[in-house]
Amino acid sequence: MGAQSLDKDFLQYWMRLSVVEKQSLFQVAKHYVELKDDATPISIEQYNIEIDEAMKRMDTGEFYTHDQVKEMSKGWLNGK
Repeated sequence: MGAQSLDKDFLQYWMRLSVVEKQSLFQVAKHYVELKDDATPISIEQYNIEIDEAMKRMDTGEFYTHDQVKEMSKGWLNGK
């Protein structure tokens, strides 16, 4: 499938979405492109440092439980 054909097909589906659905998908696409642009790999050493730092934060109680994250996420779709 060529790029022009894909663009045409995408637009046909895009036009059928509500404004809220378009906003949601746009944020996903934007986030994906930003991640792709910032995809500089880190070294194993840096990775291990970040893991050690995360483990220390967990040991001191700096984390959210699954239930806390579920409660926090309830407002995410509403922009809160």
